[in-house]
Amino acid sequence: MTASGAGPKDKRVVEQVFREAYGQALATLVRFLGDITAAEDAIQDAFVVALDRWRLAVPPNPAGWIVTTARNRAIDELRRSGRGDELRRQMFLEGDYEVGRPEAGPVSDDRLRLMFTCCHPALRIESQVALTLRLLGGLSVEQIARSFLVAEPAMAKRLTRAKYKIKAAKIPYRVPAGAELGRRLSPVLTVLYLIYNTGLDDLESNTLRSDAIRLARVVVRLMPDEPEAAGLLALMLLNESRVPVRRSGGDLVLLRDQDRQRWDRSLIEEGLGLVRACIRRDRPGPFQLQASIQAVHCHAPTFEDTDWRQIVVLYDCLFSMMPTPVVALNRGVAIGEVEGPEVGLELLDAAGAELDSFHLFHAARGSMLRRMGNREAARAAYLRALELAPNEVDRRFLAGLIAQADSACWIPDREETR
Repeated sequence: MTASGAGPKDKRVVEQVFREAYGQALATLVRFLGDITAAEDAIQDAFVVALDRWRLAVPPNPAGWIVTTARNRAIDELRRSGRGDELRRQMFLEGDYEVGRPEAGPVSDDRLRLMFTCCHPALRIESQVALTLRLLGGLSVEQIARSFLVAEPAMAKRLTRAKYKIKAAKIPYRVPAGAELGRRLSPVLTVLYLIYNTGLDDLESNTLRSDAIRLARVVVRLMPDEPEAAGLLALMLLNESRVPVRRSGGDLVLLRDQDRQRWDRSLIEEGLGLVRACIRRDRPGPFQLQASIQAVHCHAPTFEDTDWRQIVVLYDCLFSMMPTPVVALNRGVAIGEVEGPEVGLELLDAAGAELDSFHLFHAARGSMLRRMGNREAARAAYLRALELAPNEVDRRFLAGLIAQADSACWIPDREETR
């Protein structure tokens, strides 16, 4: 997004609104236009206009301004086909399309409707997740490609094909009912958690995290007998409880160094209650197991009191259900806490072929090597992690570990657990 005359401050304001309001605005406009591509184009145009118009003052409801501007520009584009007048009549009959305007029906959130549309079974599961991250999470193609560990051009093609499929198959813009709702639940939960995790990368702006938590609550209300939905909500709440102390002065604070007195106890109690309810149902799933792992961390009064053996048991169950490289990485770290860094390093290296482009894999290897007293190998692993780190916070943290490895007073230390 560029516009002549817009200063750096103006661009930062627009970019912040883009991150925080894009998904909400797009979902509202898709409801109005009935076409994802047309809504995307109109939203992009509106943000370009905002770069010029907001030089004097930012409107009190930036997302609403974007929707109104995008809607009017879309109507102008469609007037030539005759549909613009039809949409104006619809707008007059139904009232102005404001962001978050309540609607009739069991679910009144445009974003949840769009999410279920993106997660239609006509699309491949990886396309469902990627498309929802793009449309509702506001992630760039580059960010999504990095999450999937694929090349950016390949991800761009995947997204284009998915949008074409929705239009060609005339996939409805609604939340399904009955048995169909259950079949569509898994990718929706996955996307909600990925959107939440994206919000963890920018702790100054909690919009993505709060939206993901709110939508998870809607899903739990919609499906009260589905323990995986409750497990996801518990996982988010337990993670969110530690957000206030994850950074200090902009720098990363490790789990072992966090002031646990500042953790949000109300969120922890709510999360623990959901975990206990899931355990009573005895229908374990991946999100419930991940929430249980976080519950063990949150229950420990100090880092040294953490029940790592229980965490290993939970990771064993999780890996049996979801044998992904990232789960293997976290399981290896936990086992390293119980059986020692040599065993942990062996497990990490067994999963290394699929994680070589993931900075946390190399950071974990560096920590294992550091605990073993292998300064040079630890430094090399941290350097590789630094090369791959996606944000400045992680880069500063890794640079500090490298500086420690270069120090004459360097000594081995325990695992740098996040």
